[in-house]
Amino acid sequence: MPLYGVRDWFLCYNLDMDLMASVEELKGIGPKTAEILKKFGIKTVRDFFYNLPRDYENFSKPSAIRDIVPGKVVIKGQISDLSSRRARKRNLSITEGVVSDKTGAIRVVWFNQSYRLRQFAPDKEYYFTGVYELKNGRFQLTSPSAALASEVELTNGPSPIYVAHGGLKSGDFRRLMDASRNKFAEIPDLLPTASEGKRRESLFKVHFPDSPEDVQTGREYLAYEEIFELLFAARLNRRENEKLKAVSVPFELERIRKFVDSLPFKLTNAQRRAAWEIFQDMEKDLPMNRLLQGDVGSGKTMVAALSAYEVVGDAGKKRGSECRQVAILAPTAILASQHYESIGPMLGKFGVRTALLTAATKKKAELKKQIAQGEVDIIIGTHAILTDDTEFANLALVIIDEQHRFGVEQRQKLMLKSPSGLSPHLLAMTATPIPRSLQLTVFGDLAVSVLDELPAGRQPVTTQILSEIEMREKLYPLMREIIRRKPDSKRHGEHAHGQQIYWICKAIEDGVSEVTSVKKRARQLSEMFQDLKVEFLHGKMKPAEKDAVMERFADGEIDILVSTTVVEVGVDVPNATLMIIENAETYGLAQLHQLRGRVGRGASAAYCILLTTGDLTPSRRLREVEKSNDGFHLAEVDLKLRGPGEIYGALQHGALDLRIATLSDTRLIARAQKDVEQFLTNPENMVKYKELMANIKKYQQITTLN
Repeated sequence: MPLYGVRDWFLCYNLDMDLMASVEELKGIGPKTAEILKKFGIKTVRDFFYNLPRDYENFSKPSAIRDIVPGKVVIKGQISDLSSRRARKRNLSITEGVVSDKTGAIRVVWFNQSYRLRQFAPDKEYYFTGVYELKNGRFQLTSPSAALASEVELTNGPSPIYVAHGGLKSGDFRRLMDASRNKFAEIPDLLPTASEGKRRESLFKVHFPDSPEDVQTGREYLAYEEIFELLFAARLNRRENEKLKAVSVPFELERIRKFVDSLPFKLTNAQRRAAWEIFQDMEKDLPMNRLLQGDVGSGKTMVAALSAYEVVGDAGKKRGSECRQVAILAPTAILASQHYESIGPMLGKFGVRTALLTAATKKKAELKKQIAQGEVDIIIGTHAILTDDTEFANLALVIIDEQHRFGVEQRQKLMLKSPSGLSPHLLAMTATPIPRSLQLTVFGDLAVSVLDELPAGRQPVTTQILSEIEMREKLYPLMREIIRRKPDSKRHGEHAHGQQIYWICKAIEDGVSEVTSVKKRARQLSEMFQDLKVEFLHGKMKPAEKDAVMERFADGEIDILVSTTVVEVGVDVPNATLMIIENAETYGLAQLHQLRGRVGRGASAAYCILLTTGDLTPSRRLREVEKSNDGFHLAEVDLKLRGPGEIYGALQHGALDLRIATLSDTRLIARAQKDVEQFLTNPENMVKYKELMANIKKYQQITTLN
């Protein structure tokens, strides 16, 4: 049971309100309903109250059908003549019907929502909310939401709309919330900085608003709560990091200069700047906690190699505890192998001893003995590095590539492999750019280096939005053109027909959803391009199978690779110059940009096609991806359009899951920062506000890199 101030706790205890009690404690929620809710993360009373409406509608004044004009409309009527068909030359279903009231009737259309055939009763009235627009020469209501009129509580204010979970629709949530209406008075306050009863008042306004102003004021306070918790977690992380010690790595200018001069290419200014920032950090006896971010192909691996070389020092002359070791952790065996093949020879010329450690490594016991004795300087590998029997003589630097692929516990396990009493320096790398506001707010004092230049020879990717309707006329000819081109790399000369193609699908198996699966799309493309080699890849395949497919693709033995987003982080294939993303409107902006980064890695022109469902109007998100290759610009746009959850969830293992707050609200952030500092002046608060501290602990785990 959560504790608050003494007075609040006593009040809460008398009212018997336990926010951490099972959701079954609430009226109307039996075992079956609770089981559904728990599958979607609503396990406690607190989870239930914080399951906030996704939107609001005002059903009190629907428009008569004869009076509607193009734009967003709310109408009330009965639906008839429902039917569904498959579109010619398209991979989608079209469900149509006619909605009528006393004044007239209009056509309604849904794409890939055939379940609508089973949703409606012909003798009942529904509220329909959607966009009334001209399509293919006639007006229609496109993909409207629908609510049974008898289930909608008519008020003069906004009516909340909840996300459906399993068999529980929005109306079910409204009824359940209404059954617990009297419980809102028993919700205790969370923060000491708020006026008494502020939380329960704000939650009540969000669920039972009398006006749009109620929604706004309620959400603003709840957003403040979230920002407070987030900033508090970052502040505590900073306090903890300041207690740690690390090995100081002196900067050796002449060694670094000779190494850079030996490279067959020139470093970009961004790479030089990032390396210098890292060198300065590692000279301190406090552990570096730096994030290196840059788009795919911006040269992060080269900066990692420079950092590793600086740490190992005069490697050939040192053994055992005298050496300084580096661990480079990659999410897949094939990516680890790629790093080993590029970094190993590059540093080997200077006496640096590099080893590859994956599940497939032979004579692992012998290699691990060499690592423990300090006979290996740089260990590049996958999860095999994390096992308890992998010990280091003197681990001084940890480099984690695509670090969001590793959980907090996995990262911390590697960090604990340093000598007793010391923590290694940490360099985490990501191709997911983080908006500046997110850096400052979520990570507190996290140091960030940015690679905002592409090395010479990299080509920008031309991006275009196409509808499924245009596949035959525009997409398939482009695919033929790509396949006919001369391979981009000599490595592919003896295998590939020409350049190669990625095709991304949403589902793995047929029949799971309305979208075309990886397996079905692979079959279709094999039939269409019978002279080409088409294979598929997805996350449920065994690691060895996935690696084998990616190796064949990298070697040019596969012309078209149909895959889920498992290729979002993968091997470098310069010969792949076309990325096709099906159902593009269902992906986040950051993920679209990350997938696009799989192509354009060679000297040839590269393309990304965003395929949309039916004749849906492209969203602003897709338009932004189409017109910009700048990952940092897109990250800022994503923050504004979708909030921080997706960006942060992609950056860290574990979603930030901010329900309301937006990190672009500088006024709210400034207020919360001030209150956090005030809260920390009284150590008793850390014991007194237990519910708050439990929430903080969750945020602490996902707002730190080490």
